[in-house]
Amino acid sequence: MSSKIQTVKGTREFYPEQMALRNYLNEKIRAASQSFGFQEWDGPFIEFIDLYAAKSGEELVKKQSFVFQDRGGDWVTLRPELTPSLARMIAAKQGELTFPVRWWSFGPFWRYEQPQKGRTREFFQWNVDLLGVDSPEADAEMIAIAATFLRSVGLSPERALIYVNNRKLMNSQFDILDIPAEIRVDVSSLLDRRAKMKSEAWDASAVETGLNPAQLAGLKEILADYDLWKKSDELTRLFEALEAMGGRDYVKFEPSIMRGLLYYTGTVFEAFDLTGSVRRSILGGGRYDNLLADVGGNPLPATGFAMGDVVIGIILREAGLVPEFAPSPAAVLVTVFDETLSTQSYALAAQLRKAGLNTIVYPEASKLPKQFKFADKMKVKVALVLGPDEAEKGRVVVKNLSNGEQVQVAREAVVDSVKGILNA
Repeated sequence: MSSKIQTVKGTREFYPEQMALRNYLNEKIRAASQSFGFQEWDGPFIEFIDLYAAKSGEELVKKQSFVFQDRGGDWVTLRPELTPSLARMIAAKQGELTFPVRWWSFGPFWRYEQPQKGRTREFFQWNVDLLGVDSPEADAEMIAIAATFLRSVGLSPERALIYVNNRKLMNSQFDILDIPAEIRVDVSSLLDRRAKMKSEAWDASAVETGLNPAQLAGLKEILADYDLWKKSDELTRLFEALEAMGGRDYVKFEPSIMRGLLYYTGTVFEAFDLTGSVRRSILGGGRYDNLLADVGGNPLPATGFAMGDVVIGIILREAGLVPEFAPSPAAVLVTVFDETLSTQSYALAAQLRKAGLNTIVYPEASKLPKQFKFADKMKVKVALVLGPDEAEKGRVVVKNLSNGEQVQVAREAVVDSVKGILNA
C-alpha cells in the first residue's frame, strides 16, 4: 500500500471550518478598511527577486524567500511581502493616480521560515497603505483602522494594545547620547529585542555593539521613560488625532518598538495580545517615506501596516471569539421522497432559491429519517417534504427542525412559510 502524500511543511489545509474563520477575518478586514474609504487592490503572487533586494534586507531575500529559476532563466520568488509590489505599481502610474492613494489588500504570502506556533510558511496577510500624505494624522489613521479591526473582532484594550514609537524621536535621543551613526541600526535592533532577552544578556549585547557604560545607562533611561513621546511633535499630534478618531484607548507609547529598520522613517507601531499564549505581534507598520524612490518612482510619503492571519486566528480561538461554525450556508433542505418525485423536489428548491433562500436538495431518494439526520448535522433549520399525497394536492410539508413542528401548506405559500420560521 503506497504511503499517503503529506502536505508541504509549513502550509495549511482549509477544511470548511478553517475556511469559515479565514472568511470571517476577510469580512472584518474589508469592513474596517472600507469604513475609512480604502480601495481594494492586489499584486502578482510571483515577483522577480530583485524587487526585494533594495529594502527588504539580506535575510528575507537570501534565507526566507521561496526562490526558484523559471524556465526562461530568471530568478523569481513567491512573494514574501507586498510593500515592494505596491511601491512599483504606484511608481508605474504615479502621474495617473489620484492622491492620496488609499489601498488595502488581503491575500497569500510565503516565507521559508521554521514553522512554529503563530508562524507558518504560507499565510494570508492584510495590507493597508496611505501614500501621498506626510503627516502624523495619516499615521494616526492607520492605527485607528487597526484599532477598529481589533474592536470589531471583540478584542478589547484590556486584551490587545497597539504600541507606538517614532524613529525620529529615537534618533534625537541617540544624538544626545553621541551614539555613532554606523552602529545605530544595531542599537535600534537591540532596543527592539529588549523584551525578549534577559537583562544580563541584553547588557552584554549592548557592550558588544559598541556602547560605553554611559550610553548603556542612557538607553535604559530612554526605555523607562514612558513620557518621552511628549518631546515629539509628531507623536503629540498623533495621539491628539487618535483621540478624535476614537482609537486612543488601544494605543500606548513604547520606546522599545523599533521595527523594520530598513523600511521605516518615522512613526512605527505593533499590536500585541496581552493575555494569550502567543507572544508574536498581531500586526505592525509605520511610516516609510523612501521606498518608492528605491523602485524608480519619485519620492512619495507613505504609511501603512500589515497583519498576518495566523496569529490573530490563534488569539481569537483562545479567547472564544470565533463565530460558531455553520456547516452549511443553506437554511433549508428539500427532501427527496422517491425517484419519481425527485424532479419536483428540484423544482421546489429552485423556487426557494429564486426567492433568495439558500437551499439544499438531498442528492438521492432515501428514508426520510436519514435525510433529517443529515439536515441536523448540517444545522439546517427547515426541511420540506414533497410526498405523493402532497404532490397530488399541490401542497408541501414544512418542518421546523428547531422544535419539530410541521405544517402542510399550499405550494405557492411555501416561501412565506419558510421565511416565517427563519425570521422568527
